[in-house]
Amino acid sequence: MTISLADLLTKAPVVFDAAQADRRFDDLLTHEACDDALRIVVSAPAVRALGRGVFGASPFLSTLILQRPARLLETLAGVPSQRLDGLAARLAEDMAAADGHAAAMRALRLFKADAALFLALADIGGYYADVDVTGGIAFTADTSTREAVRYLFRQAQARGDWLDPAPEPHERSGYSVIAMGKHGARELNYSSDIDLIVFFDPAIARVAERLDVQTFMVRITRDLVKLMQERTEHGYVFRTDLRLRPDAGATPVAISRDAALHYYESFGQNWERAALIKARPVAGDLKAGAALLRELEPFIWRKYLDFAAIADIHAMKRQIHAVKGFGDIAVPGHNIKLGRGGIREIEFFAQTQQLIAGGRQKDLRTPTTLGALKALTERGWIEPEVRDDLTAAYVQLRTIEHRLQMLDDEQTQTLPADEAGLLRLARFSGFADTAAFAAHLTATLETVQAHYINLFDASPDLTTGGANMVFAGEADDPATVETLRARGFADPSAVIALVRGWHHGRYPAVRSPRARELLTEVQPLLIDALAKTADPHEAVLAFDRFLSELPSGVQLFSLLKQKPALLDLIAAIMGTAPRLARVLGKRRRVLDAVLDPRFFGTLASRDTIRSIVAQEMAEAPDLQSALDRARAVGHEQAFLIGVRVLTGTIEAKRAGGAYALLADQLIDQLSQRVAEEMARVHGMVTNGGAVVIAMGKLGGREMTASSDLDLILVYDFDPAEAQSSGAKPLSPGQYYARYTQRLIAAFSAATAEGELYEIDMRLRPSGQKGPVATQLTSFIDYQAKDAWTWEHMALTRARIVSGPPALAAKVQAAIDATLTRSRDRPKIAADVRDMRGRIWAEKGTEDIWDLKQTRGGLVDLEFIAQHLQLVHAASHPEVLDQNTAGAVSKLSAAGLIPSPVADDLQSASTLLHDLTQVLRLCIDGRFDPAKAPDGLKVLLARAGDVPDFATLEQHLRATLATVAAHFDTLVV
Repeated sequence: MTISLADLLTKAPVVFDAAQADRRFDDLLTHEACDDALRIVVSAPAVRALGRGVFGASPFLSTLILQRPARLLETLAGVPSQRLDGLAARLAEDMAAADGHAAAMRALRLFKADAALFLALADIGGYYADVDVTGGIAFTADTSTREAVRYLFRQAQARGDWLDPAPEPHERSGYSVIAMGKHGARELNYSSDIDLIVFFDPAIARVAERLDVQTFMVRITRDLVKLMQERTEHGYVFRTDLRLRPDAGATPVAISRDAALHYYESFGQNWERAALIKARPVAGDLKAGAALLRELEPFIWRKYLDFAAIADIHAMKRQIHAVKGFGDIAVPGHNIKLGRGGIREIEFFAQTQQLIAGGRQKDLRTPTTLGALKALTERGWIEPEVRDDLTAAYVQLRTIEHRLQMLDDEQTQTLPADEAGLLRLARFSGFADTAAFAAHLTATLETVQAHYINLFDASPDLTTGGANMVFAGEADDPATVETLRARGFADPSAVIALVRGWHHGRYPAVRSPRARELLTEVQPLLIDALAKTADPHEAVLAFDRFLSELPSGVQLFSLLKQKPALLDLIAAIMGTAPRLARVLGKRRRVLDAVLDPRFFGTLASRDTIRSIVAQEMAEAPDLQSALDRARAVGHEQAFLIGVRVLTGTIEAKRAGGAYALLADQLIDQLSQRVAEEMARVHGMVTNGGAVVIAMGKLGGREMTASSDLDLILVYDFDPAEAQSSGAKPLSPGQYYARYTQRLIAAFSAATAEGELYEIDMRLRPSGQKGPVATQLTSFIDYQAKDAWTWEHMALTRARIVSGPPALAAKVQAAIDATLTRSRDRPKIAADVRDMRGRIWAEKGTEDIWDLKQTRGGLVDLEFIAQHLQLVHAASHPEVLDQNTAGAVSKLSAAGLIPSPVADDLQSASTLLHDLTQVLRLCIDGRFDPAKAPDGLKVLLARAGDVPDFATLEQHLRATLATVAAHFDTLVV
């Protein structure tokens, strides 16, 4: 006598909706396809109880039954031990007969539907234990995948794309489909996706010569995914996920064997080791797949006890929200896979210890969770009572997981949050009410959590404030997505993808295993620091660009690990100052300079800067090396000035002098080096010398991070000397012209360290038409006879920064004599207004954030100071000062500007220069408030000493209007 499934039923769910159950039973019995045989089977009390429980709770299973009542009869009347094998045999026949994708897809979907109903009823009805259910689902996935690949290779063979004439061409194709995760371990849940990796061996492949092997294998894989997961009128087979393959974001869906081996040997992650524990060939060339997995064993299983892996696995632990304490477990809305005390904790509990010891103890290398718990107990890694607790919990949680997914065929592990939904699940799982269900589940979850916490009790806590920060694994952790969104990241998935890419070694900085290990330790704190910036998303993108430019990451991550305070500094740079971020990426040594204990204090003195620059330059054996070292120390010290401004260590108004002091010392050192080189090649000009005069912002000590250098070079020599003394003599004029050209190149030429400054010499006598170097007598004569008023205005900012003291004194006397000359005030005022009008016609703007050119901006402010100095210096030489604010102060002290007006101009100077410092430090180009990062707006408001950006704009408008009004009253 044949024993059917109907004869073996021992359980039934508690009916959730009796009225609905009865209606659906009536629909079944009155269905046109319901015959007497089915009516007899479903009339049995055990079958009717099972049917009412299913009909009253599960729309999905009800649909499977009512779509095809014969499916229910075959399921209940057949021998259960033979059911899956029989379905597999029928599928093989149907796939062999399939004449195209449509027929193949229909066969696969009907097979899945038949298997799904059988597995559900065998499980709910008590015939199957949990391991039987998961194994049955895995068998269904194996069979579907195998037959789909078999069909695709037969089709390729028929088209002439595949040249192997064997009747089963897939079996020795080199194309191997590896099941991962729960599929590999034969632990699939009821509505599970399947995780696959596809490898192929080009040396084995027999593809037609007209085809590329890689392209062919990718097409086969894409067709496989289509056959498996595309929805048709018959549903789908399995959702198929290929993201566990090596560096899924950057690699094709089918990976060559050699590429895979190289990846795992060079960049493989600990989470990938954990995933490969369960890997199993399921389709295609099974022998090739098994051989590849054997080659990967040294990667998966380390020879020595691998406690280092615990850090990465512990980072994965945060993916399931495990923290010390039980109070946060709540049944409604709880995720029984990823939540506290859930399935993932049991899996990680086993996998972690397998990874640690499996290298030497091969009996721990079992893919199944329950098998691993058993092996760990036998080896003494865990106590028998722990194994028993976790085994029982695993079975219970997997059973509830199956019931939850059988309701609507959803790939979910999240329990309903509403009372009705929870009651439906409770009764479908065999409980009378939600209270009994919750009590049972809570006890299970707390048991799991307690054992899991004990395992990780001594591990470092890499969470930030108890929140998830998980970037390991193949898929986005939902809780991490929510954490990132809550912390201000506009696109959490993009952030996770970036960090995952770092771990895949996409940049040189993260190619080494040591760099990635250190990254694992600091990344939660790094992301947390970036989240604190005003624009977290832009900050993390900037950090990614920064990381992409670093040649190595070990030093950086080691530094961040040792000096966590640097994280906030780097985050501030990335979130606010992309210009500084580029410098940081190209010049690693600037971070070392930030660590100097003297950094967070007062600005370096003149003597200190002179010493730093001189010491750096002294180590250069030749001019080329000196150029590189000048650039290195110049960029480093300029960066430190910028960071001081950015972090509020110094006020922005002090930065102009600091940048100028640095430039002064670099000019002094490089002018000496160029002079030495000139002497080596062309000798010396007897009693000759040259001075470098700083003009513009450099002369006024108002430089910014992006300022160029406005320079004039004045030389003098003994008229008796006709040429220099070297082997290649030059006339004095040629000598100092070449000296000037070389000095310009010393600053502006691109070397391995980049450029230092751009040089602008248009303020020299006769401008671009005049010689690059001017003899002293010509300089004096030009200023006395030919210079325009605007040139004398520019001369108010002239400051000698390098050259022989005696010559410097002569040049300074010439400058003073020019500036203290008596002037025709109305003419000077008319010239200044004419100059301002010309500039306005060419560059004028209503944009208040063009702080230089807008009405009432820096041009107006500087012109006021320069005009008043020119017209009053003859009687009040003490008012001369290269700095605008300094000149205003001296003019006020001399009684030449009313105190209230001077106060307005001083306040305006402070505001405009402070805002300019911040803007030039942080961005290149025009500032657009509508597109500016919030962090930059906050920094600007701080520089303006106002509470917010809106207030700053109001304050700036009022200040500009005040300066414009004073211009009209003072320049007369």
